[in-house]
Amino acid sequence: MFLQVRLRQHPAFMDGLRALLPQAPGIAAWGMMTGVAMVKSGLSVFEAVAMTIFVFAGSAQLAATPLIIAGAPIWVILATAFCVNLRFVVFSLHLRDYLMHLPLVQRMWHAYLTGDITYVLFVRQYPHPGKTPEVLLEQEAWFTGNYFCNWLSWISASLIGIALANFIPTQWGLGFAGILCLIGIQCSLASSRLRIMAAAVAAVAAVVAFALPLKLNIVVAIAVAVILALTVEKMHPRTGAAA
Repeated sequence: MFLQVRLRQHPAFMDGLRALLPQAPGIAAWGMMTGVAMVKSGLSVFEAVAMTIFVFAGSAQLAATPLIIAGAPIWVILATAFCVNLRFVVFSLHLRDYLMHLPLVQRMWHAYLTGDITYVLFVRQYPHPGKTPEVLLEQEAWFTGNYFCNWLSWISASLIGIALANFIPTQWGLGFAGILCLIGIQCSLASSRLRIMAAAVAAVAAVVAFALPLKLNIVVAIAVAVILALTVEKMHPRTGAAA
């Protein structure tokens, strides 16, 4: 999408790109760590590159890689990746009114290239979808420039990590920068009591179920948090609406 002239030449494109620059180093560090982790876990260079380009989801890549190496059933790998990325269903519902006027193929490209940070920054910049074609174009251009910076930081750093996996020691702790980045995103999204409760419940459930094999504690944590949030929302509609 960032190759389209109508978006790339719009002034909002560069505004969106600049908005993500402060987070770019953290994204790059996390991407490099993910590239190193995939190769050192046993994936071939080809497999690691293919996963980086086609999956483009750091948390899902890190969750699926050890399962692939361990020879886990395909349904476990897919279920884990699905649960880890379940938040993007919510993101898509929220972004629907911003992008629904576009053709299906363009919406799919936007969906593929959207990351957590881009979503958070975009909805802060534009709390409401535009009402005119001009405003909708501005929002799309800003959105595109923002995720272009995110995509470029992640892909380039991941490929460097894959290429230099045998030379970058894991003791460098590159993943810590990515963890800090994710914590920042989580704090930004925890804007209501229901969301804070869901995050806390998921954290506790993940620790309690840590002994489960194949990292199934992640699936358990997400399932428990979703069920609890839906139950609270049904019992207290006002609380759910505030979330």
